[in-house]
Amino acid sequence: MKPPSRRAVRRSRWLFWPLAALLTLAFVGQASYAAFSARVTNVGSNLGAGTVALTDDDSGSALLSLTNLRPGSSGSRCIAVTSSGTLPSAVKLYATDAASTKGLAAYVSWTVTQGTGGSYSSCSGFTALSSGSTVYSGTLSGFTGSATTYASGLGSWSPTGNASDTRTFQVAYALSSSTPDTAQGGTASFGLTWETQNS
Repeated sequence: MKPPSRRAVRRSRWLFWPLAALLTLAFVGQASYAAFSARVTNVGSNLGAGTVALTDDDSGSALLSLTNLRPGSSGSRCIAVTSSGTLPSAVKLYATDAASTKGLAAYVSWTVTQGTGGSYSSCSGFTALSSGSTVYSGTLSGFTGSATTYASGLGSWSPTGNASDTRTFQVAYALSSSTPDTAQGGTASFGLTWETQNS
């Protein structure tokens, strides 16, 4: 029997390496297929945003609607504001859409006090907080001119968000006895806004 030629040897070598590679891949594939595995999965995750929410008991009516005031006229009204949000927040009071003619607002003494009890329909039962009850004390023009946004707003009420929380605000006004004749027929108009933002 004749020994294989050099050409045949070279050909057999070229055939050997592809076969070896295929055998190796087959072995690895079998080894991978046979590997142990284990896993654990956490299911049911979800996200939800908290809330800030304010309501009042005025039923859409103005807190004050006064005419024919004269020097020395005075009075007070109450409004209950409720926070029902789920996030801790800070509530501020400020004025909106303020306007005055004949300088009347400068002669109106204006006080805002926070407490409990009382309502829009009646201040009966209102009790000022034992500490930090005064929200503002000065003139109406000073209030409407300085507290105009949340950033410049007034108050220290900070609902926790753990449960519904109600705060009553009593506003008291008095037209100065020294109001000049030039203020006769004057007007003052404004809105009261309580705004809360999460803290």
